[in-house]
Parts: sequence; structure tokens; C-alpha cells
Amino acid sequence: MAKPLVLHLLLLLICGSALLSSGSVIHPISDAHRSAAKELFVPAADGSFGSLEETYEALRSFQILGVDRSGAKFEGTCKTVSEKLSSPTSTTKDLYHALKITAILGCQTESIEFDGITSRLQTVVKDASSLLELYYSLGGLLSVKEQGKDVILSDADGTFQAIKALSQSDGRWRYDKDSTGSSTFAAGIALEALASVVSLAGSDIDQSKIAVVRKDITKLFDRIKRYDDGTLYFDEKNVDPDQYKGPLATSASITSGVTAFAAVSSEKLNIGGEKILGLAKFFLSIGVPGTAKDFFYQINSLASLENNRISIPLVLSLPVTVLSLTSKDQLKVEVTTVFGSHAPSLAVSLLKVLTPDSKEVTSFEKKELEYDPENRIHFLDLSPLKIDVGKYSLIFKVSVNDPEGADLYATGDQIIVTAFLTGFIKVDKAEIAVSDSDAASESVQKLDLSKDSLISLSANHLQKMRLSLQLTTPLGHSFKPHQMVVKLRHESKVEHLFVPETSSRQYKLVLNFLGLVEKFYYLSGRYEIELAVGDAVMENSILRSVGSIELDLPEAPEKAAKPPARPVDPLSRFGPKEEISHIFRAPEKRPPQELSLGFMGLTILPLLAFLIGLLRIGVNFKGFPTSAVPATFAILFHGGIGAVLLLYVLFWLKLDLFTTLKALGFLAVFLLFVGHRTLSYLASTSAKQKTA
Repeated sequence: MAKPLVLHLLLLLICGSALLSSGSVIHPISDAHRSAAKELFVPAADGSFGSLEETYEALRSFQILGVDRSGAKFEGTCKTVSEKLSSPTSTTKDLYHALKITAILGCQTESIEFDGITSRLQTVVKDASSLLELYYSLGGLLSVKEQGKDVILSDADGTFQAIKALSQSDGRWRYDKDSTGSSTFAAGIALEALASVVSLAGSDIDQSKIAVVRKDITKLFDRIKRYDDGTLYFDEKNVDPDQYKGPLATSASITSGVTAFAAVSSEKLNIGGEKILGLAKFFLSIGVPGTAKDFFYQINSLASLENNRISIPLVLSLPVTVLSLTSKDQLKVEVTTVFGSHAPSLAVSLLKVLTPDSKEVTSFEKKELEYDPENRIHFLDLSPLKIDVGKYSLIFKVSVNDPEGADLYATGDQIIVTAFLTGFIKVDKAEIAVSDSDAASESVQKLDLSKDSLISLSANHLQKMRLSLQLTTPLGHSFKPHQMVVKLRHESKVEHLFVPETSSRQYKLVLNFLGLVEKFYYLSGRYEIELAVGDAVMENSILRSVGSIELDLPEAPEKAAKPPARPVDPLSRFGPKEEISHIFRAPEKRPPQELSLGFMGLTILPLLAFLIGLLRIGVNFKGFPTSAVPATFAILFHGGIGAVLLLYVLFWLKLDLFTTLKALGFLAVFLLFVGHRTLSYLASTSAKQKTA
């Protein structure tokens, strides 16, 4: 039972690996990211997400994705932010994130002294010696300005020059004057800080300085790295291990910095649209990141690209990459922005169709896809194109219809997308035969794999078995599947696998039993014959038994190899065990109830005799202490004796021996103390009476 399952899973693995080998498919941001955001950013009871930085990244991600957080309670977060903004010991980094959070949540700002915060940040900008200090202080000032406050940077030209002094000739930046190395990640921070300077300046910055920065950006993009599919990204080079950020963080920093600087620049940056599109493909190719930090880098960077002054990238994607020729599926294409917004009026053309070995399908000619305005998709009917089943690389061209919008959007030159065309594979001339070794006579039986019919054969070790068939695609071409296996399974569960060979459009398997007797361990008897044919584009994959063959093999020699041990069925090892029926020992015979009650009465008689004796003798309290302290110890002593008697009763009813002894130990110490004080008082009183 386990072996057919393994073979079936093998076929599924073959098909799945073929589908995955095409690489990740680029899709715009979807509801999957919104669901992931709720899982990655989990707020605490006060509404915060950890530190101020983590809280800002979570809230910013929710804001970009449009995740509804109306039911969340952020009063605690606003209170914490207000305290940070009012504290004189808050760092510029905390002030930066606190101001950002205030703007996102719309916290009450009446109690916030924005003038004092602005003055503090202006002082930091003036005295700053590192790039990060300038970045956070300038970002904080810009955030104050965006909240409607009047903020003007006191020495904008000097600050601009101070940041520019940290740049390098290759477009990278240093973190401070003492740094010996430069960083690509720092370049993104510097560009964003320079954009803040331009926004906060009371007058226009010298355009010659802006032009120098534009040249630095061009040099920076000369260092960009690329994949074969046009995906582009930035990475660090020759930096200290503690400063290495990785491709995602570095690319995110550059994207945010470049788009921010482009927004304040009077002239358009000299960056090709294909580079902006390549960066967008890099961020989208990640899918859904697994950490909150990476998620923020991805979403924030794509938000910068969604609406920028360089080029807005348009993403071409296929809602379905597996198309059935049997069902006459249409090729459907969507072109949107990175967040799935509708694209402008454009034309989508299918230029070429390439096979996996990069050969062009000669029967195909360039086709322009039709547009469905209701569903906002471009589609193409594949049936008239005469394209057979298989894995293909589809090369598209996207063109914006409006000439003025051609410079506004980045569509790329040629877009390559992998698709699978599946269909029903026809099985022809399937037959199985048994012949003598000299092929003088042959017994042939036809196989109809569309039915459940089974064949029955018999052979000895001097004969051969032949199985042959042809596979044909819907267009009549010979089909070569990824996997074809013939399995012979003996009645003792010993299995043998064979792979048919292809020859002149036909698959053939010939088994010469004389040469296989050792492989078959000289096991005569009935062998089941099973055929498995699987492929990623084959809609009617085959996994079925075609019949059986009765083999008569010679006796095994004395030194012949033994067949392997029969595999243990997992269900027999780990399945439910037989139920154990247990018979408990019969309870011992108890005495009659009357006898037990009579014995209990005898045990109570001494207590009754004691009480009667007390009544006969007479009891008085003349010797009981009258002073406050001795009387208190006397009461505690008698109470302790009563507690011991009560403990005996509880031991009889419910307590175990160890619990009883533990409690009795504490009571014994208590009784020893109060009893000693009580008896000492009585002894001293008696001695005074005698002397008197």
C-alpha cells in the first residue's frame, strides 16, 4: 500500500518541480500582504508594538496598505509619544519616530511644545557630526512642518554642504568624518536628509549643488546589480560586518532617498525607467517577507515607487500561469502599479513564444491582446495560434497609448513570463507481448488504458516480455513525458522498476527474463504490472495496473542472494493496538454492618466514662489565670490542644500521614511555647500560696 503511494507522490513531485522551476511570478501587493501585516505586527495592551521605531514601522505599514485599525486602542501610544516629546532627555531618533507616530495617529498636540522641539532639533542640526544625527533631526523638523507648524532651517546651505561633505566619488556616503569606509545604505539616508534640507530651506538651494547630487545619484545607479530577468538591486561592498545591511535594506534605503530627492528637485533625475522597474520587480519578487523589519522595508519602498517623479513602474502579471488547451483557456494579462492600481490606457503585445531551450515557436506571429474594460484585463485566445502543450517563455511588450504618459510610466522593453500549456495526451498502439528468446513466436495483447480492463500473461525464464506505446499531443506531435516507469511487484511485495526507452516516436520496454533471474531473486509466481506516466503539462497522467504475469523461474542456487525483507507496514507498527481487557481482583469479604457499628460504640465508651467522671468529681475554673497575659497563654494552650484533636479528626477523614505530621510539628512547637508559659505561671502561683 505504501509503495504505490510513494510512486504517486513521486509523480506529483515531478510535476510540481517543473512548475516551480520557472521561478517566482511577479504579482502586485495584494490582500496576502494585508493579512501578513496583521500577523507580523501584533500590538501590546497599550496599542504599542514595542519600541517607538517598531511602532512607527507597524503604523506606517498599516497606513500604506490601508489596513483598518479603527477598533484598536492607541491612547497609551499617544501618551507615550507625548511623554517622549516633552522629555528633555529624549534622543533625536526618539523624537523623529514620536513625531511620525503623532502624525499617523492624529494624537492630540495641544500639550506638545513644538517650539521647544524645533529649537532642540535646530541645535542638533547645527552641532551634528554624524549622518544619522542629521537624518533624524532634519526628518523630525520636516515632520513638525508637515503638521502645520512654521519651520525654517536656519542655515540650509551650510547643512546641505555638511551632508555633501560626507559623499564619495562613487556615489556612496560615509556615516561621519572619521569613517574610513563608505556605504551604499548610508547614501540613501544622505539623499533623504538632503531632500529634507531643501524642503526646510527658507530660500532656494543653489542649483549647482543640486546638480552635483544628481550626478552622484547617476554614479550610484552605475553600481546597481542585476539578475538575468531584469531584476535590479543594491548591495553593500567592502563595509564592516556590523554595518552590513543586506540587499533588501540597502535597496530600500536607496529607493526612499532617491524618490525623496526627486520630489524636491526642479529637474527630473537622469534615471532610466527600466532601472526603476527593475527595483520594483526586486521588491515584489520577495513575496511576503517573514520578519516585520523586512516587511516594512518592502512596503515603504514600494510606496515610494507607487507615485514618484522619476517613473511609475507598471507590473505585468498573469492571473493564471497554467492554461488548459482542452478547456480552451484564454491567456489573460493584468498590468497595474505595484499596489494594484489601474494602469493608464495601454497596449499589450505578445511578441514571441520560446521553448525551454530558447527556440522560437515558428508557427507564432506577433499578436496584440484584446482589452476587457469591465474586468481590466488583456486577453488572447490561444486556440487559433496552434501552440502545443509544454512550458513556454512568453515575451510581452507594453506600450502606453498616451505619448505624454510614456515618460511618466516605466513599462520595460520586453517582459518575459513563464506559462504552461496543458492538454490531453493521447495513448496509441499500446500493447504487451510475450515471446520466445529467438522471437520465433509472440503472443500480443492490446492495452486500452482508458478502461479498467486487465491482462493476464505467463512466461518462463527463457522468454521475453515487451511493452510498447505511443504518446501524442493534441496537435499530433510525439510527446516525451518527464517520467515513465513500469513496475513489477511480486506477490511477496518485492518490487522492480524499469524505464522504457524511446525509439522512432514509440516507447518500448523489453524484459529478457533469462538475464533478470538474479535481479528477481529466482522468485517464481505472480507479478503485478503497473504503469506510471507523468508530466507537468499532461492532464491525464497515468498511474494504474495493466495486469499481471505468471513467471516460472528456476530454483535459486545455494549461494544466490536472498530477497530483501518485506517492508513493515507503518500502520502495523504505529496503528492502534489490541484492546487489553483487565479483570480487577474481587473485593475482600467485609464484616456485617452491625458488628462494625458495635465496635465503634465500644471505642466511644471510654470517652463517655471520662465525661461522666468529670461531672461526678466537679469541674471549676478557680485555678485559671486572671491576669491578661497569663490568661492569653492559657487560652492559646487549650486552643492548641483542641487543634491537635481536630487534626486527628481530619486525619481520620481526609488527610494523609505526611500532611498530618507536618501540621502536627508546627502545633507541637506552638504548644511547647504557650504550655511552658502557662505551667510556669501556675507553678509560681502555687509556690506563693504555700509560702503565704
